[in-house]
Amino acid sequence: MSTVSSTIRSQRLPTGRFLLGALVILVGVLLLFQTTGVFETRQLLQYVPSLFVLLGIWLFVQSGFRSLVGPVVIVGVAGAVQLIVLGYATAEQLVVYWPVLVIALGLSIAMGQYRSSVRRSDASYSSGVTVFGGVEKRNTSEAFVGGDLTTIFGETTLDLRDAQLTDRPARVDLTVLFGEAQVIVPRDWVVQMEVIPILGSAADDRPRRAIGDDMTVELEGATVDRDGVDLVVTGFVAFGEASVRD
Repeated sequence: MSTVSSTIRSQRLPTGRFLLGALVILVGVLLLFQTTGVFETRQLLQYVPSLFVLLGIWLFVQSGFRSLVGPVVIVGVAGAVQLIVLGYATAEQLVVYWPVLVIALGLSIAMGQYRSSVRRSDASYSSGVTVFGGVEKRNTSEAFVGGDLTTIFGETTLDLRDAQLTDRPARVDLTVLFGEAQVIVPRDWVVQMEVIPILGSAADDRPRRAIGDDMTVELEGATVDRDGVDLVVTGFVAFGEASVRD
């Protein structure tokens, strides 16, 4: 029952990337109305940063309170811009609070280690932190449930080709700053990418593959003719890359 409810929830709730795209479209429409003189939208545009604050909060809740860095960056930057636009503060007054982002990064790393330590003693959960280096992890659990990887100025690879799932979908949370994270999965897994890239990239780089005689899986996305999503990849990428490969 939990698997069915998780699948239904993942299909019904909008993803962070969808909401981000919708917000960008909304801002573009408001700007178009303003520049063409169709409607006066200047007053509405000044509250656009608040929409991104709500997006950051939504990303935090949607990740099951596991992804911290990305939402904090979005909420912090958007909130600061909103205060400046409304005249409640100046950039000079707010810039002194930038260490909050470092604190959020440290909390994310510590929380990831805590989540890993409270998991069962087998390899069902993979957790790792890479700073100025490269790490390759392989999970061969027969009941893989998820993981979280933090990469800063480095490269991390999580190989799941020998892992099996009993409770779908498994979830992997990525935090990438000036680095690269790769998740290698079996060819027939359906992966849903919900990573938010800010001056970075996040993509399912696998090609389309035929499964069986009459089933074709579109591996870049989650619209497929099979029993739901196998893996959900969430997180945040800034000045880096996150990818799913086989």
